[in-house]
Amino acid sequence: MATTRGGSGPDPGSRGLLLLLSFSVILAGLCGGNSVERKIYIPLNKTAPCVRLLNATHQIGCQSSISGDTGVIHVVEKEEDLQWVLTDGPNPPYMVLLEGKLFIRDVMEKLKGRTSRIAGLAVTLAKPNSTSSFSPSVQCPNDGFGIYSNSYGAEFAHCKQTLWNELGNGLAYEDFSFPIFLLEDENETKVIKQCYQDHNLGQNGSAPSFPLCAMQLFSHMHAVISTATCMRRSFIQSTFSINPEIVCDPLSDFNVWSMLKPINTSGALEPDDRVVVAATRLDSRSFFWNVAPGAESAVASFVTQLAAAEALHKAPDVASLPRNVMFVFFQGETFDYIGSSRMVYDMENGKFPVRLENIDSFVELGQVALRTSLDLWMHTDPMSQKNESVKNQVEDLLVTLEKSGAGVSEVVLRRQNQSQALPPSSLQRFLRARNISGVVLADHSGSFHNRYYQSIYDTAENINVTYPEWQSPEENLNFVTDTAKALANVATVLARALYELAGGTNSIDSIEADPQTVTRLLYGFLVRSNNSWFQSILRQDLRSYLDDGPLQHYIAVSSPTNATHVVQYALANLTGTVTDLTREQCQDPSKVPNESKDLYDYSWVQGPLNSNKTERLPRCVRSTVRLARALSPAFELSQWGSTEYSTWSESRWKDIQARIFLIASKELEFITLIVGFSILVFSLIVTYCINAKADVLFVAPREPGAVSY
Repeated sequence: MATTRGGSGPDPGSRGLLLLLSFSVILAGLCGGNSVERKIYIPLNKTAPCVRLLNATHQIGCQSSISGDTGVIHVVEKEEDLQWVLTDGPNPPYMVLLEGKLFIRDVMEKLKGRTSRIAGLAVTLAKPNSTSSFSPSVQCPNDGFGIYSNSYGAEFAHCKQTLWNELGNGLAYEDFSFPIFLLEDENETKVIKQCYQDHNLGQNGSAPSFPLCAMQLFSHMHAVISTATCMRRSFIQSTFSINPEIVCDPLSDFNVWSMLKPINTSGALEPDDRVVVAATRLDSRSFFWNVAPGAESAVASFVTQLAAAEALHKAPDVASLPRNVMFVFFQGETFDYIGSSRMVYDMENGKFPVRLENIDSFVELGQVALRTSLDLWMHTDPMSQKNESVKNQVEDLLVTLEKSGAGVSEVVLRRQNQSQALPPSSLQRFLRARNISGVVLADHSGSFHNRYYQSIYDTAENINVTYPEWQSPEENLNFVTDTAKALANVATVLARALYELAGGTNSIDSIEADPQTVTRLLYGFLVRSNNSWFQSILRQDLRSYLDDGPLQHYIAVSSPTNATHVVQYALANLTGTVTDLTREQCQDPSKVPNESKDLYDYSWVQGPLNSNKTERLPRCVRSTVRLARALSPAFELSQWGSTEYSTWSESRWKDIQARIFLIASKELEFITLIVGFSILVFSLIVTYCINAKADVLFVAPREPGAVSY
């Protein structure tokens, strides 16, 4: 008789059940953790942070600690409410919910002086009125990087004669050691205020009782001190580390440019080829990251130039003009002329098809949407006109402009006093390199008319772009506003002037900008970018760049930005030609006879809707529109401490986040910690005892043997 006896370990079925139970416990813990987090925290999804920017010598902006900053919420609706935050409140640090109208230098200086009691700021949007103003920029923008310095035009340097941005308070160029966020959603602001009223208001002037409503802001920045420091650290990391950690990136994007008549971009113009330059800027900024509506400071100007480019291209004899016209839209001009300084650098070093010596004259559009009368001011540089030849050329330029404007009764061109300096403009960077005849057209003779220069309030309303409430978005797109009509008049003057500067001799009366084009552009850039017209002029893969709000015009570090792409394709659509090329031919025109990528750029765009409004009719647009790198030469040359070129960079960060929740008192937190620690110790003791007596407590039953005969 033989006997078979089973082992003493658990069978496979028991082991599988144990693994299943363990997995279930872990999964339940993970799900429960997420559920608990959702019950504790209310995330704030519509916010914009203040981030850290750096240049050759300074750091500006804001940041939180590496783990985020937390504070008890206190609503400040008037300056008297600050006393609780700064001195009286018993539960510091405080997270200040600041009304937008109090976001001014005096209040910020008080908060900055008591950082031990301030965890951070959440700023609400104010509703500007006809008498308010707010500009966080400096009073002398781009000081030190234009044409005037202590050694050249010292009497004009540092805005000695004219403070161009007289209302500037300089907040955007200060360094704050605590996080500051903008609350963009009124509903989220109401939730925060309700939480504050429910938990943080004491009875009869007494201190509130716990739990209290708190806010936590995450915006830790990796870069410190200056661009030179952060770029050096990034360079060392990139050189010696397998997994380098880059701490900052230079501000950069692309300039958009095109020619009236095509040129070979793979070569260079002949020295005797003459070009008239029409220029404006694309970018703006505000105190908060990527919130830069820039209605007056940028959008109105480049929209006007887009309309002028369209009008000029429609002139019948442009192909035979003796001089060419180049339209340029500079990026990064807000930050010490990044785009224009790079183009000048490329022209000087043979990296751009147009050279400085090819430039015949230079016409720039400054801020043009807030004319208080019919006047449009012509600003020129008094220093370069000390050269008699340049003075005569400038005089001819002004006469041509005046003649071109004579046929537009809604615009009266005015000469500026010859002893006044140029306002901040791209023309200054070109004059640093070469004496050329140039003019800046603007709606102001002295200080800016823009009361919200480079701020979150430089919106469509600032330039009086409004629509009837009963209209649909599509109706608004085509509704010609008074501002659109006024800017179309300026565009007409510009287009006619460029035609005559290029050597045109025929009647200029037929050259006229289309107000419909201007109103569509204003609506798309300032109100709703996701509209039928913008959709029709973009490539299909760029549809995600459009949304139901306005485009922002901060240069950033990831390029091209949404606004740059849209300007590029808008210019191509307004000045280019629709061809009969197929999609494959459009993407590779080198295989098509009489087509050349050296002369033209080809874009396969979505096109308009068909007659049934069911699908789009894609098409190939041929134009002379190109992109040119707008990265400061300081980074090309590794001159991170340069005083000649812009050195602005943006710090990197890991997480941007804001949330509110309830916090308990320190005493309750301490008791909770002690109880939790006690339970942990007790659990360890019990576990040890059970493990020590495991052979007694857990005796595996012997399985009955199987008997075979």
